[in-house]
Amino acid sequence: MTIAAYRSLESAQKGHARGAPAYSVYVNRKLGRALAAVGHRLGLTPNQVSAISALHSFAAIVLIALAPVSPVMGIVVALLLVLGYAWDSADGQVARLRGGGSPQGEWLDHFIDTLKISSLHLAVLVGLYRSLPEGWAWALVIPLAFAVVASTTFAAMLLNDLLKGKHAVASTHERGGGTLRRSLLVLPTDFGLVCLVFVLWGWAPAFLLGYGALALVSIAFLALAAVKWFREMGELGTVR
Repeated sequence: MTIAAYRSLESAQKGHARGAPAYSVYVNRKLGRALAAVGHRLGLTPNQVSAISALHSFAAIVLIALAPVSPVMGIVVALLLVLGYAWDSADGQVARLRGGGSPQGEWLDHFIDTLKISSLHLAVLVGLYRSLPEGWAWALVIPLAFAVVASTTFAAMLLNDLLKGKHAVASTHERGGGTLRRSLLVLPTDFGLVCLVFVLWGWAPAFLLGYGALALVSIAFLALAAVKWFREMGELGTVR
């Protein structure tokens, strides 16, 4: 039954959105598919799968903020975040196996994502504050900036879909059109890479280099995307 569910999901995947980065499409979605098949076999509901995703993600966030910083802890945190992200993909796939999702499930999924995105970077701020050597206070600006940019980007994407739906315009996910080349180009913006960079959590210089690079890419992406999104909203007409 688990294998049958996996094969059923393989032929019923949602479209490849133009802005979807490579890890999310080619790695996380497949991990989520396997977890969804197992979850369906166990009789889990989509909301229960969302709760499992949240447990993994927020366990990692607590460890980042409060646990001793070490290479081993970095691997544990990265693994928890990767699993949390994969279970996040699985909830929608379980919903498809059960005949479709619900507004309540979609709300819960986005609510958890919003809380995770903002709290993750604030946890990094706390963890770095506890562990950085004297004279490294400048590095605390990185998670602060990342928290603002990540939260704003996620909120803007949700708002884009909301306004497009209000004007009967297909969202980015509905239009599809994603390609491998485009997915690789936007790979540095992938939340999956944020999860993986915590493998370096025990080595402050290496972590700050990788995490800081992802933060810079996210800032650049938001700056460019905001211009594009603003123009798209202008094409929708005036909302009365």
